Amino acid sequence: MPRKPNSSRQTIALLACFLEEAREWRHGYDLAKATGLKSGSLYPILLRLSDQAYLESRWCEPDKPGRPPRHAYRLTAKGRQLALEQAAPANPSTSSYPPGLPA
Repeated sequence: MPRKPNSSRQTIALLACFLEEAREWRHGYDLAKATGLKSGSLYPILLRLSDQAYLESRWCEPDKPGRPPRHAYRLTAKGRQLALEQAAPANPSTSSYPPGLPA
C-alpha cells in the first residue's frame, strides 16, 4: 500500500517542529537544527510543502550587513491542519514515533 503524500518520517518531524511555534517564521537553518534533518532532505520538503500551500514563505532581510537575504517559512491554516493530523503521533509521550528523529 503506498504511503499518503507528506507522511514520511522527515516530513512529519518537520511538521511537528512547525507546530511548536505555529505562527512564527522559521529559517531553514533553525529547522535543520531543531529536526536533525540534513539540507538535502529539508529543503525539498520545504519547497514541496510550500508548493502545496501548506507553508507560506518570504524573503527576510539579513540581520547583519553583508549577509544575503534568507527564506523564512511558517504554516498556513491548511498546513496547520495537516501538521495536527500527521504529527499527532509524534507526541513525546509516544516512545516509538518518529524513530530516529528528534520529537
